[in-house]
Amino acid sequence: MKDSFKARTTLASGSNNFEIFSLAALKDRNVARLPYSLKILLENLLRFEDGVNVTRADIDALVSWDPKAAPSYEISFTPSRVIMQDFTGVPAVVDLAAMREAMIKLGGNADEINPLSPAELVIDHSVQVDAYGTADSLAKNTAIEFGRNTERYEFLRWGQTAFRNFKVVPPNTGIVHQVNIEHLARVVFDSEKDGVRWAYPDTLVGTDSHTTMVNGLGVLGWGVGGIEAEAAMLGQPVTMLIPHVIGFKLIGNLPAGATATDLVLTVTEMLRKKGVVDKFVEFYGDGLANLPLADRATIANMAPEFGSTCGIFPIDNETLRYLELTGRNADQIELVKQYAKHQGMWREDGAAPADYTDVLELDLGTVEPSLAGPKRPQDRVPLRTAKQVYQSAFVKMGEERKQKNPTATGTGSTTMDGKSFDVTDGAVLIAAITSCTNTSNPAVLIAAGLLARAARKRGLTSKPWVKTSLAPGSRVVTDYLAKAGLAPDLEALGFYTVGYGCTTCIGNSGPLRPEISTAVKTGDVVACSVLSGNRNFEGRVHPEVKMNFLASPPLVVAYALAGTLNLDLTTEPLGTGSDGKPVYLKDIWPTPAEIQEFISKSVDSTMFRKGYASVFTGDENWNSIRLPAGKIYAWNDKSTYVKNPPYFVGMTMKPNSIADIRAARVLALLGDSVTTDHISPAGDISKSSPAAKYLVAQGVQPVDFNSYGARRGNHEVMMRGTFANIRLRNQLAPGTEGGVTVHVPSGEQMSIFDAAMRYKQEGTPLIVIAGKEYGTGSSRDWAAKGTMLLGARAVITESFERIHRSNLIGMGVLPLQFKEGQNAQSLGLTGKESYEIIGLNGGAAKVVTVVATPDSGAPIKFEVRVRIDTPKEREYFQHGGILHYVLRQLAGAGKAA
Repeated sequence: MKDSFKARTTLASGSNNFEIFSLAALKDRNVARLPYSLKILLENLLRFEDGVNVTRADIDALVSWDPKAAPSYEISFTPSRVIMQDFTGVPAVVDLAAMREAMIKLGGNADEINPLSPAELVIDHSVQVDAYGTADSLAKNTAIEFGRNTERYEFLRWGQTAFRNFKVVPPNTGIVHQVNIEHLARVVFDSEKDGVRWAYPDTLVGTDSHTTMVNGLGVLGWGVGGIEAEAAMLGQPVTMLIPHVIGFKLIGNLPAGATATDLVLTVTEMLRKKGVVDKFVEFYGDGLANLPLADRATIANMAPEFGSTCGIFPIDNETLRYLELTGRNADQIELVKQYAKHQGMWREDGAAPADYTDVLELDLGTVEPSLAGPKRPQDRVPLRTAKQVYQSAFVKMGEERKQKNPTATGTGSTTMDGKSFDVTDGAVLIAAITSCTNTSNPAVLIAAGLLARAARKRGLTSKPWVKTSLAPGSRVVTDYLAKAGLAPDLEALGFYTVGYGCTTCIGNSGPLRPEISTAVKTGDVVACSVLSGNRNFEGRVHPEVKMNFLASPPLVVAYALAGTLNLDLTTEPLGTGSDGKPVYLKDIWPTPAEIQEFISKSVDSTMFRKGYASVFTGDENWNSIRLPAGKIYAWNDKSTYVKNPPYFVGMTMKPNSIADIRAARVLALLGDSVTTDHISPAGDISKSSPAAKYLVAQGVQPVDFNSYGARRGNHEVMMRGTFANIRLRNQLAPGTEGGVTVHVPSGEQMSIFDAAMRYKQEGTPLIVIAGKEYGTGSSRDWAAKGTMLLGARAVITESFERIHRSNLIGMGVLPLQFKEGQNAQSLGLTGKESYEIIGLNGGAAKVVTVVATPDSGAPIKFEVRVRIDTPKEREYFQHGGILHYVLRQLAGAGKAA
């Protein structure tokens, strides 16, 4: 460890002394002007300076940061810990298990494959809303969850004992990001190494894009793919260009009737319009004094929706208040305070702002009740215009339906539980209070409970076609709703607790009642969902629901009462009360004073201490699962959940050379805003899909298919589900939806998987071509893994989302970007040409030439940018991927030792 700036010093906090790397050592360099987030990166560089991964020049570059200059200088960031959820964590642990075997074959020590810093996995993505609307919904869903996922849970229990520094939070506990802010986050680490007690900022990367929620606590972290997280666990720093930092100034107070959800939808709209991909966003201004920590976390959670790497808030008195509320000990809270003040990371009212690349400003008083939809989180819809937005979106969908199904009426009649009714266009079929974005926020949950109470008193009930659910992000939510006496009111409207985990927001909404499903199909109904989540991409929430709207928990309840989006909640009644009079939303909406009164008397630190006292222990269901032994995992060839992946087959210590790509074909020609939901397998496994055919061949019955997310540990299922989203539109197969393409040489239309396998047999490399914002959404490493396993060597787009571009490199797939103003249409590409990508120069090229040769006519020749942005990314690509690079480094180091 070097210390070129003599920054190592001692910090006293309470009765304890800590070694730190002090930014005060650089006070003559005007460090105070740096944004909060860059101060954290600067401390990281000072602490990890070794002359190799981090040099004095790196530290000088960050201290001399020019906020206006284009990012060009690469630094290494070493996070303090890694956090995962089970959908992304299972394949990560699968890869680590496979790497141990590969390490032995390379002549290294398998024990080198071990997390070097804390790695925590929260099992929260496996619970599905099968049962709802009854008091035993939670028990039923929990039993189904454990029945479906025993193989996966056995594997994770093995990992819990086989790897050091690896802990698992069992199912039925909470949502990863809520558990993170309420318990796991340290804010400032207190760590002992070689007999020395150190203090340093809590930093992390996570295998879920909403890792950024912890930014609300002043903790710097963001989502990465599982492959990057694995590398970080194994000691590899995250390489990045020193970013632009956008300052977002908040002033004023939220008005009555506006919630944190409305605020974050407004912020998301503003930042998406601004364009903040690959940038840091940092919130500042005196408005922060009026913004509770839970509201800050709500905003930070949705950084992926506004496109930035992070959306961070500084440490201040509100941070300390929240740490105390959530049961952190007094010594830890004092350390956070003393450390932040010493390092200039403490927010003071009226303080001069840092230097920022650019600044946006929002007066909180202008925020109004809002939704977002019908298919993107950045498309904010003021509540007052929600009806007309629905109607406008319906016009296009109605026209498409008429072309495909001229006899469709948009209405399906049914009888359920003795009641007869029609399910019509615009019907809200799913109303879900779900997702860490909002269930971590007592204000919006208490508001939902108070609205339910008022509606119940007026005699309103949820419409019978609405599937209602409440999926709290932690058990503390249940405790304070019960203490407030609001749980019975929510339950009376059907909002019984269905599970503690991510449900509807990630597509685990479960099946609709058969009667409802039949009605939807009969009338080809354009149905809707309303959820308090952060994602509403096409095909994500439920395959039978075509429009999805994000909203605050109280609005979710309101739409369950209304039962339709074809209604203006600001002017039209929700329904008729028991007194025969119309009931309007304004009649039952709680006041800020009511909400605060209930929070004050219902939420306390005792709940958090009790709720997290045995967070890693689990219940009887968890502890009764078989615990496999051994440091090398004994793969079960018959398992359809966990399989040894093929990434390291035939791997040698020397990487293969990077050659130009010749005679390639296009597997998919796609448009704008193709998300990782479109690319990566997600949601239900269609009974007619290649993945279903594989599972049936393995003896799995359709009732036991589970979801793609639950089967992420099986590459055979996942590669068959890549590009299989029901809403994917491949321009090679016009007029189709889903994972359909054309095998160009024969002209035959078939599934993307079948075409890829046919091309593989023919020895034909593949490419994918797409438009703007390719790979937005969740940080799904399978979007890159599946692309690679299907045989794609390169992806050419107009622009990439940060995480997916990085993941492609991590799997050895070349990301290429059209030059400004060019795209497939402007160049006249049909996707049926034969492609050459020339001038790769062993992976070192910044620009390469693409030659697209049609069956007849002149070749189309154009240049594209190679989006390998840093030297370290180039090394990863030249090794065939990040895991191959790490394996060779570790195996080589072991041999040298």
